[in-house]
Amino acid sequence: MSDWTRMPLIGFDTETTGVDVESDRIVSAAVVRWGGGRPTLPHNWRSDVGGYEIPAAATAVHGITTEAARAAGRPAAEVIAEIVGTLRTYVHEGWPLVAMNAQFDFTILERECERYGIPSLWSGSVPCVLDPRVLDKQASPYRKGKRTLTALADFWCVRVTGDAHEAETDARTACAVVHALGRRYRHFARMGLGDLHEYQARWAREQTADFRAYLTRVGADVDDSPFDWPFIPAPRRSEHA
Repeated sequence: MSDWTRMPLIGFDTETTGVDVESDRIVSAAVVRWGGGRPTLPHNWRSDVGGYEIPAAATAVHGITTEAARAAGRPAAEVIAEIVGTLRTYVHEGWPLVAMNAQFDFTILERECERYGIPSLWSGSVPCVLDPRVLDKQASPYRKGKRTLTALADFWCVRVTGDAHEAETDARTACAVVHALGRRYRHFARMGLGDLHEYQARWAREQTADFRAYLTRVGADVDDSPFDWPFIPAPRRSEHA
């Protein structure tokens, strides 16, 4: 029986111009091969964001200004193509991709692919994704407290090395949290990766629906934007748009 906690895990994280997957851009990204008895191997990119302005609020999170992106970043189309190519190589090797709040990072990557005419990561391959937030929520649905990556790292006794909200740091941390979850909850680790991927898609939808129902009950604002996992399909474009 396979045990994916013995495999290399491929962490993926992005820093972006904002949180709107339909219009915001990738500023920096990291893909990190972690664990499996191999040395950690990071890949990092910084984009020039294709002439897009980085809002001050986004800079306050990741520290990258528009000027810095234009000075040190590479052409956005080249960066997106290389990110997808690197991820695809690891998918072909059979390693699972790990991303915290996977639907955000993979959706914004998909939109960037559409923007620059780059074939989707899901074109010709079927990645298996592990999301620490979905797995942790499924394993312990009633635990109180935040479920940010920093909070999960603290709960699972994962040492964070590097600056928070730096793509490589977050990609490494997500891998370590997923590994800790798999070692603690062995039924996760013993599932086939394809089956676990499908279960997470269902769990993520259920978790989101439950959270939105809770917000409705307490009279809070509800984000009713489309949701799916591990990425949100593109909205239908009007033929006359």
